Amino acid sequence: MISLTLADMASITRGRLFHPTGEVIPEMVVSGLVDTDSREIGPGDIFVAKPGEFTDGWNFIADAYAAGAVVVVAERESSIAIPHIIVDDVVIALADLAREVVARVRAGGELTVIGITGSNGKTTTKNLVADLCSRLGPTVWPKASFNNEVGAPLTMLRVRHDTRYLVLELGASGVGHIALLTDIVALDIGVVLMVGLAHAGEFGGMESTIIAKTELVQGIRAAGTAVLNADDPNVARMAENAPGDVVWFGRGSAATVRASDVDTALDGTTFNLHFSDGETLPVRFPVLGEHHVMNALAMAAVAEVLGAPHALVSDVLATTSRAERWRMEVMGGKGVVVINDAYNASPDSMAAALRTLARVGEPSQRRVAVLGEMSELGEFSGDEHDAIALLVVRLNIDVLVVVGAGARRLFISSINEGSWAGESVFFESADEAYDYLMTILRDDDIVLVKSSNSAGLRFLGDKLGEAFAC
Repeated sequence: MISLTLADMASITRGRLFHPTGEVIPEMVVSGLVDTDSREIGPGDIFVAKPGEFTDGWNFIADAYAAGAVVVVAERESSIAIPHIIVDDVVIALADLAREVVARVRAGGELTVIGITGSNGKTTTKNLVADLCSRLGPTVWPKASFNNEVGAPLTMLRVRHDTRYLVLELGASGVGHIALLTDIVALDIGVVLMVGLAHAGEFGGMESTIIAKTELVQGIRAAGTAVLNADDPNVARMAENAPGDVVWFGRGSAATVRASDVDTALDGTTFNLHFSDGETLPVRFPVLGEHHVMNALAMAAVAEVLGAPHALVSDVLATTSRAERWRMEVMGGKGVVVINDAYNASPDSMAAALRTLARVGEPSQRRVAVLGEMSELGEFSGDEHDAIALLVVRLNIDVLVVVGAGARRLFISSINEGSWAGESVFFESADEAYDYLMTILRDDDIVLVKSSNSAGLRFLGDKLGEAFAC
């Protein structure tokens, strides 16, 4: 964080200074990192004692102090001998502090703020854009998927006066969530990847999802640029909400930054990348899955807005090792290849992963799909699991292993659609599925493990990957 006095912080957060000994020093300057996790605190840092659903950060003030914290932001006093800033709501205080810090950095420097949202692909695109920007100047971006009302402000608070780029991943589980974040910091560049049924149950339907994602475009500054997916009609319509220029990316002719001749294999994806000025570059993108090409195109479109050289875009893509942990992560290799894509699962990403499984490798290789529940679909859940079952059959996947009660309908529908005799099996637990898979897998098999995060199959994927590691 930039340097602020305790008095500044108290004023910005509308809090009051407190110290158990009464020895608070308003002129004391702090400039460390800000975090809500006491385990991440180091010397000189600021600890935010956030109440949570299962635990309360207030209980960890002593741990943060022992780790080197110099001030705590909390909703009530403690007896720990550390300066306190007592606020009514620490989440609101975080937002207020982030708003002021980013505003001061913007006023005194050349900060460009880039926000990314979409039903799928946010984290992968964020990583690509962050890689690009970090080669152009000092860049701040979220660790993991810090994209909510707590994670986004924590990321914003890492900017300093020399920061050139702030890359934000903006998530939402309801209308108004993204607007809340863009109210903290308006965007110079706003990227919308796609609108799908991910979290549709929480949003209350597709129309509410569209409204929520449109908030990112509405949160772009007057002179800013919207980077939109030309292939998704729901995203394309957001152009009417853009306050300024629009740059289009996609596979179709309407896109100004587009891809052609896409080919995917187990060692990655190749395609021709077409820029708006007519230049075309061949790209080898070492990330498995044709659907990740759209994330690459989004990054290339951001690069055009920033004026980055085309060769730099190509190099960023060529040197990317993987999308992200548990996202189309290729493991194993000792006879069996495991594709662990079980960090999340929506109908769109599930279908894309299955199509990738069907296309990679040699025709003689057996394809095994290990699938769990697609969560947070609400009233759409049954129909969408039915649709995935039908896709598995139509793609001629050789073996289907369904895991968990939440995905049982997928198993039943696959049998009804395909009239399989033994090629589709169901297990209540991941351990049961693992034991079964270890008895049937053979050399040259390709195994896809895919589910929502809550189903926990990513750990099954890790276990299979380790079992067949080279």
